[in-house]
Amino acid sequence: MANAVFIQNPSSIYRDEPGLRYNFPRRYLNMVRETIGDWVVFYEGKLGAAGYIGVQKVLDVVPDPATENWFYAIMDPPSLLQFERTVPRADPHDIAYEMSLRGKDGRPITGGANASAVRRLSAAEFASIVDAGLEALDGPDAMPRDANRAFAEDPVAFSYAPLALDRSDVLTLRKYRDPAFERMVKRAYGGKCAISGLSLRNGGGRPEVQAAHIRPVSDGGPDTVSNGLALSGTLHWMFDRGLISVAEDFRILVSHNKVPTETARRLIDPQQTLILPENSRDWPHPEYLRYHRENVFGAVA
Repeated sequence: MANAVFIQNPSSIYRDEPGLRYNFPRRYLNMVRETIGDWVVFYEGKLGAAGYIGVQKVLDVVPDPATENWFYAIMDPPSLLQFERTVPRADPHDIAYEMSLRGKDGRPITGGANASAVRRLSAAEFASIVDAGLEALDGPDAMPRDANRAFAEDPVAFSYAPLALDRSDVLTLRKYRDPAFERMVKRAYGGKCAISGLSLRNGGGRPEVQAAHIRPVSDGGPDTVSNGLALSGTLHWMFDRGLISVAEDFRILVSHNKVPTETARRLIDPQQTLILPENSRDWPHPEYLRYHRENVFGAVA
């Protein structure tokens, strides 16, 4: 097994399905096969975020039935973890994270290996990129609602994890993933509830909202902002139990046979429409919303 970088832009001529499968030509086949069962880092070029954006595990490699000498890397959907911050090609000292991209002075070069859609990563390179991507965000919008809030396991910041620690193990633990997901979602929504529109904070400036998965983790939902909503405690509870949902056009849906009209009126913003993040990259993904409508909404009490 081995780590690697996969280049994947938001819009592409390839038949990628981000989070599900990665399309690539035969010349990268051996390299991609080495990553089966291990983790890869995704990088977006100038057409995207211009940096490393997340990490995911590779399950298998299969032929592309539509094109000869092309293949798919089949990804593990629930393993997808978005980085808290986009990581540029170089560290704060302007040294490229990938040795293959370093010039004589260590700074990133143009051309050469940059043109490769798949690049191997050493364990140290992989750990450095992951550490940089999951360094805890600053600012009150990303703070937990309650500094003493207890998780199933106490949260641990990636920035304090020793470099020798195996990131392949770390990336599967909820005690790392939950706090990172919570910070990213709260920050994307500015600490405001996406359904009520309320922005309540304690004396220390911490937002009251919680980070809710749209497609539940238990059903294969990934830890990405596009699979999250910032919701107040009551609305989070209602969303998880299928009492409310979100339509394709972002209208708020209510299970009126379970939620009294007066209660819905008090809890939901008068516009009856989801309040979206400023950055469209952080908007809820239509497929996650569809999953919630079809599998959670109205299905549980």
